[in-house]
This record gives sequence, structure tokens and C-alpha cells, in this order.
Amino acid sequence: MNLNRRRFLQATTAGATVLASGALGAGTSLAAPGASTAAARASAPGGFPDYRHVGTLLDPKELKYCPTDEIIFPCIRGVYDKLSDPLGRYYLYYAPHDPPGGICLAYGDSLEGPFTEYPNNPIVSNVWEPHYNVSHVSSPHVLWNADERELWLYFHGENTATRLARSTNGIDFTYDKVVLDNTMLPGAKETSYARVFRYDLPSRNAKYVMMFMYNTSADRREIRWGWSADGRDWEFAEQPLVQPGDVGAANVSGAHLLERGGSAYVVYHTDKESGGDILITELGADFSKRDHLGVFYNSGSAAPENGRAAAPSFGTDGGVPYMIYEAGERLEGSIAVARG
Repeated sequence: MNLNRRRFLQATTAGATVLASGALGAGTSLAAPGASTAAARASAPGGFPDYRHVGTLLDPKELKYCPTDEIIFPCIRGVYDKLSDPLGRYYLYYAPHDPPGGICLAYGDSLEGPFTEYPNNPIVSNVWEPHYNVSHVSSPHVLWNADERELWLYFHGENTATRLARSTNGIDFTYDKVVLDNTMLPGAKETSYARVFRYDLPSRNAKYVMMFMYNTSADRREIRWGWSADGRDWEFAEQPLVQPGDVGAANVSGAHLLERGGSAYVVYHTDKESGGDILITELGADFSKRDHLGVFYNSGSAAPENGRAAAPSFGTDGGVPYMIYEAGERLEGSIAVARG
């Protein structure tokens, strides 16, 4: 076993703490668990909830639109307090990855499901004239931009470009621009799987941060980041947030920002060959720290995970924390839910 990986497993099982609060909500704000989850329990590193698999939310075999029989990269958003007439309390965005891909939507009233597939998927396709005509679009991440009172969709297509589209109802989007591509970072082979979060970095005059996968010329995938004052125009760090070798992995991807106790954290997944788990690194309030804390969520060997959990998104429902994620081998899995 890789030495770094052994240290992670030891760190995860070293002890238990009492969880008081700290789940990142669907609107990207902190929320305290309700009375039903306030009992003492083992917590994940950083004092986050110890998430346990509950069930499957979306199975590609049961979807009307799923041209490649695979789906990835869920993004859950509570819209009941943001939109005037939503289809449900929660919107779940996802996509096939392989061509033609397509940004898709499901909706429901509980984070444990059921979710109903939107009948007119995809809501964004791989051809959007005159803006682009690409082999596929995928990896949707939707941000509630309170400054603009809009839902902002970040997605990739091709894997070398991250694009932005904007909507007032979460279904009908207006194209904006490319916010990230390979030309913006030296040596990039791919820049994709981006998630954007509202987070203040006063020293950088920033109100938003982006986390994304950067594929090197050596075909090693790492976590990079950038910052922005408005969510449209970005600056990017020259050094990665997480290099796979630092955490005993061959590749890492699917980054998500969490906050707790005045500090920022990034969670991300490894490839199945490196364990298939979701790991966590503390960044500090100003992103100057790199404290690799170990396994945030241990993927199970049984179905539907089959040794791989990936691309987490987080929400709260009635004060209870949930994680929505990919369960199963890449391009062969489903969208699952775990409860804290």
C-alpha cells in the first residue's frame, strides 16, 4: 500500500468526535444538522458529517434522455427560496460525458428523492449556434449568483474549455462566454470539471473561487484554482491546490469547496486504481494551507459504488446534511445520495 494512502486510512480511523454543525448547504452556506442528527457520531476529517450511502437517485438505464447510457457530475441546488415557480424544491443537474453529452435536469422535493427527469432534456446541447459546435458538453455546475439574482451554469465542452450560461429560471439559459481554457494556463492538456463558489478573498479582491481539473502534459490530473470579482473574468494560480502524488493517487478530480470553523477545505475524488475514495484537504481561510487530512468518504466495494465514489455535491434538507455523488466505475455508474 502506498505510504501516503496508509497515512490517510490511519487518519480517518484514528478517533471519533461529536458533530455539532458544518454541512455545506445546497445554496453554498453552512447549516446545522437537525435534532435527528445531533447525536454523537464519528465524523469525517475536519469535523464534517460522516456520510453514509442511502440509495440511488438517477439510474442511466431509466432515463429518457441518456444517449450513451452513462451520467456524471451531479450538482444539487435548492431553488424553493430563489425561483418564483420551480418544478420542485431541488434541482439536480447532471450530464452524460461521452459525445454528444448534454446538460440535463431532474427535480424533486426531497434530497433523498424521488427525482423526476425534466421531459425536454438536454437543456444545453453540444451545438449552440453561433457560440459553439463541439463533440460534447458535460460537467454542469450551477451557482446561485445572488448579486445578479440568476442561476449561473458552468460546463465544459470540449474538455479544453469551461463555459458560462445564465438563467432566471434554471431551465432556459442564455450563453455568456468561455471563462477558462487551455490557453490561460501554461502546459495544460485539459482544463475542465470546474465548480464555482461564492467565497470572499479580500487580499485578491475576489468574491468567487473556481476549482477545476488540470491535466498535465504527462497525463496527470490535479486540482487547480482561480479567483474572480464577478464570476466571469478570472485569474488563475500557477501552483495546484492538490497534486495527486501528494495524496498517494495517480489522478484527482471533481473538486468541491467546503467551509467550517472559519477555514476552507477542498474535497475531491481519486481514480479507482488509487482507491476510488473522496479525500479532503484543508486550505485555510486564505487558501495558503495544504493540510491533506485523508479520506472524507470511503467508497464501498458493493453495488452501486463498486469501489468508486466521485464528484460530490452537497445540500441540506430539513437541517439534515446530504452528499449527492457519482457511484460506480467511471462511465458505468449512477447518481447516488449519502446522508450525514
